[in-house]
Amino acid sequence: MGCGASKWRDPGVRQRRLSSVGEVVVFLPGLRVPRNIDFSQTLSDHLGKSVVERLTALRARVVVMATQESATALKPRRRVATRHGGSSTANLLQALEEYLPALIGLAKEGSELRNKLQFVWANQEDVAEETTMVDPWYEVLSVLHLMAMVCFVQANTLLLPRSYADGHGPRVSEESRQATVDLFLKAAGYLDCAIHHVLTQIPPERRRELPVDLAEGNLKALSLQGLSQGVDMQLGLAIDNPKATLAVKRRLACEMAKCWKQVKDSIPELPSSDGWGKKHALFVKWKYVEAKAAAYYFHGLILDEGETEKAQEMAIAALQASEEFLNESKRASEAFHAAPPASRSPAPFGTTKYLLDMISKDVQSKVQSYQDLYTQQRASNIGVSKIIATPPPLPDFPLALSPEDYELPQLDPLWKGANQR
Repeated sequence: MGCGASKWRDPGVRQRRLSSVGEVVVFLPGLRVPRNIDFSQTLSDHLGKSVVERLTALRARVVVMATQESATALKPRRRVATRHGGSSTANLLQALEEYLPALIGLAKEGSELRNKLQFVWANQEDVAEETTMVDPWYEVLSVLHLMAMVCFVQANTLLLPRSYADGHGPRVSEESRQATVDLFLKAAGYLDCAIHHVLTQIPPERRRELPVDLAEGNLKALSLQGLSQGVDMQLGLAIDNPKATLAVKRRLACEMAKCWKQVKDSIPELPSSDGWGKKHALFVKWKYVEAKAAAYYFHGLILDEGETEKAQEMAIAALQASEEFLNESKRASEAFHAAPPASRSPAPFGTTKYLLDMISKDVQSKVQSYQDLYTQQRASNIGVSKIIATPPPLPDFPLALSPEDYELPQLDPLWKGANQR
């Protein structure tokens, strides 16, 4: 039995390509799903029967739930409530959390069981291709990645407009937006742990064989995406809060633009045939450009408070840059949603809605004010649709949000009585 990774395509399984993934606010490049493996065949000669049965039951539960969730996760309108209460995603997350302490026992340093099992996973994008690795740290890495993606699925569900009994029409509530900040930070925490405490346990030669979903660059990009979307929610809440100052909004917008740039720089270059990878890259481009529109808009409003002609010119340059980026973000959004698998954009809310409502109106107003204030000769060189000067640099603020602290759990008590033979 080899210790490396292998990929196998089942010729009897038709490759599945989702034609549509429904409404998307939080994009994730498919869910990775575990395949059934036989613990008893490999471990029965090394562990007691009760331990093997416990491991088998915990993983089998994850397999069933993950397989079911992968069929509906990216169609949030079909969210299913279980007979025990709560959502299927919450129950899957709980199952993964309960499996992880038992799994750690197989991966612990010095365990003679470390190279006994082949762990098999497939990506939701392509159910016919499976990646197998004889290393329980690969399984731990896959579990943490799935836990993070489940948080993204939960956040996407919360950020779809819902109808309420107040007669005001569907909307995304303040409570839902606040809840997603916690989910984004939790997802980032799982991925941060995966990068710094699990990926390092896998030998370099095996790391090169990992599927692209688990490559370090992709894990980092997804972690940063969680932080970026968390800042986006914070900015939207600040916009709705009359007590939030313009300086606070600018800082959040600049942090968001900075973070999305880091996502863009971290995401791996993928072959053009990788449909979901390409769609993910388009999502990142869209959100990065939109974040720059927000940053330049709020920066321009603060510069507009200056009284000198130079300050006014810089303000208009920043505001017109925000309008250019907003128009570019509209095109990027259309390209993202049109790319297969097709998706739809729900009604805009929060930061996006505010930018769509305010930027064009404010740019025209500020340019008109400038024209009225200074000479007609100079004003004649100013066009509303053109940037009159190079936009001023954005302030560089350190990112206030950070991944939620997450540590690998302690060993499941089942290992205390395990009889390794």
